[in-house]
Amino acid sequence: MAEKKTAKAPRTYYIATGRRKSAVARVRVTEGKGTILINDRPVEQYFSEEKDRAAVFGPLKITDQLARVDVFVRATGGGITGQAGAVCQGLARAVKTMFSPASEQRARVFNNTTVIKAYQDEKKAREKAKAIVAKPAAPVARPAGPATPLIPTAPGATPAAAAPADPVDVATGMIKKLRDSGYLTRDARMKERKKYGLRGARRGTQFSKR
Repeated sequence: MAEKKTAKAPRTYYIATGRRKSAVARVRVTEGKGTILINDRPVEQYFSEEKDRAAVFGPLKITDQLARVDVFVRATGGGITGQAGAVCQGLARAVKTMFSPASEQRARVFNNTTVIKAYQDEKKAREKAKAIVAKPAAPVARPAGPATPLIPTAPGATPAAAAPADPVDVATGMIKKLRDSGYLTRDARMKERKKYGLRGARRGTQFSKR
């Protein structure tokens, strides 16, 4: 008797692509326990240098997602440093997609697997940019009078619980951290081409007196 195949649990993947030099990294992020596989190999085996591993872990550490997600990467082209930079950017973009609102996501469902990637309505983005340019900056209103004094609590009294953080504010803060850190920006530096009459990009021929 043929054994029945167990149905796979539904999973949601957030996908993004990162580039650095001539390397390309296609990244998939899903909820998990911190597994990071690059070309089916653990990140510690794939990147032997600490600086390359730090580039991969950077977007996850700054958003506190290092032990909360699983990452699967397919890296092609370039060298080790280029692939590390490509993985860093792709991972940052995937995490940004994870915290983006539903209006900026495009989802596709395959069997029990949902794949979500970033989506931006160009028409709305242009209208938003025009509105920001046309709208004058509002003056900052400063409250008049002394600040509200702190109310001392009685000894032994339990302080009031802080209001829970708004999920929208948390997501906005995560995206701002990634943007301010530079992980979302494409590093445009490439290898400079060799020039005619020179031995390299800028290295000239050796001078000889005789």
